[in-house]
Amino acid sequence: MKKIAIVGGGAAGYFVAANLGKTVGQQTILFEQANLPLQKVRISGGGRCNVTHACFDPLDLIEYYPRGKKELLSVFYTFQPGDTMAWFDERGVELKIEDDNRIFPVSDSSLSIIDALTKAVDQNKVQLNFSDGVQDIEKVDGGYELVTKSGKHFFETVIVTTGSTPKFWKSLNNLGLKIVQPVPSLFTFNCKDPRIEGLMGISFENAEVKINHKKLNAEGPLLITHWGFSGPAILRLSAWGALKLNESNYKFETEINFVNQSKDEVISFLNNKKQVDAKKNVHKNNPFDFPKRFWFSILNYCNINENKVYADLSKKHIEEIATELTQGKYQINGKSTFKDEFVTAGGVDLKEIDFHSMQAKKLPHLFFGGEVLNIDAITGGFNFQACWSEGHIISEKIKEFYQ
Repeated sequence: MKKIAIVGGGAAGYFVAANLGKTVGQQTILFEQANLPLQKVRISGGGRCNVTHACFDPLDLIEYYPRGKKELLSVFYTFQPGDTMAWFDERGVELKIEDDNRIFPVSDSSLSIIDALTKAVDQNKVQLNFSDGVQDIEKVDGGYELVTKSGKHFFETVIVTTGSTPKFWKSLNNLGLKIVQPVPSLFTFNCKDPRIEGLMGISFENAEVKINHKKLNAEGPLLITHWGFSGPAILRLSAWGALKLNESNYKFETEINFVNQSKDEVISFLNNKKQVDAKKNVHKNNPFDFPKRFWFSILNYCNINENKVYADLSKKHIEEIATELTQGKYQINGKSTFKDEFVTAGGVDLKEIDFHSMQAKKLPHLFFGGEVLNIDAITGGFNFQACWSEGHIISEKIKEFYQ
C-alpha cells in the first residue's frame, strides 16, 4: 500500500518526488490534475526556464520576497541557489548566469530542466497519476483521505503542492487552516495616454516608478507596451504593491522618472544646453539617452513647436520638460498578465507552517510547498527557488519518517 501522497505536479511537488530516493519513492503517489506535469516550468522565461537567481546569501535572497521574507530565511540557509545549481549540474544540466543574474540552462530550453526532474522521479519509482486531480482532503484516523477523479484514497502522509488553486483552498480551510485570500502579483500596468501612444517597444534603462498615495516605489528597466507599461520596475512594483493595488481595483496614478535624474538636475542640464547649443533645433537634437520618438512626444505634449531652437526655450518650457521626464503623472486603468507569469499573493497563512519541516503545526504529516503558501517573489527565478528549497526540506523530513 502506498503511504505518501504528493498533491500537485508542479516545481515543488516534482522536486519533492525527485529527492525521495527509491525506498520512499516506491511508497509514494503523485496526483496531478493536468495530463502533463511541470506546466509553469515548461513555459517559464519564454520556454527557457529561469530556474533560479545568482544570489547566494540568504540574507540578501529574502529581500526579493514581498511575502514570506522572514519565514524563508531558515529555508534558504538549508538549501539556496548554489545548491539548486549543484543539484542540476550533478544530473547533467549545465546552467549559465546571465548579466542580470538570472540563471538558465545553457540549452536555453526548459526541457533540460523537465528531463532532469522527470528522470529523477522515474528512478525513485514514484507512481504518477496524471489527469487525476485531488478534489478534497479530509483528516481521518491515522492520516488523510483524498478524493480524486479516480476515487477515495487513504495516506499516512500528504504533501500539498497544488500551486494557487482557490478551489482546493476551501478543503484546506475545512481542515482548520487559515487561508489568505489570493490577489494577483507580477502584472503589467494598463495606461492609455497620448504621451505614450504609438511608442510600444521603447525602453528606459533605469527608471523610477512611484505610486505616491500608496507609498510604493521601484527602480529598474521600464518598457512602453501596446497597452501601457511593463518591464522589471513595473513588475517589482506590482509584487510589492499586490494587496494595495488590488484594494484600489487597479485604478491609480503613477509617477515616472524616465531619466534617473532629479528635476533640478534636468533643469540645470537644459539651461546649459541653451548656452552651448543655442542655435540647435530642439526636436532634432535629443540630449537624453532614450529614443527620439519619446523626445518628440514629450516636446509635443509641452507645446514646443518643431522650429524652436534651444536658445528660444522659455523657463516655463524647461520646467515642463523636466517635470514630464522626472515626475510624469500617468493614470493606470487596469492590469495585464506579464507573458505567462501568473503569480498570486495569498494561500495558506504562514503562521500555520513550521518552516524547519514545512509541516502544518496543527496537522501532523501534512506538508506544504510552493505557491499554495502565502509566499511570492518578484520576477527573476525567485519563485522557483522557493519551490526547490521547500521541496528539498520536505523530502528530507519524509525520508526521516520512512527510510
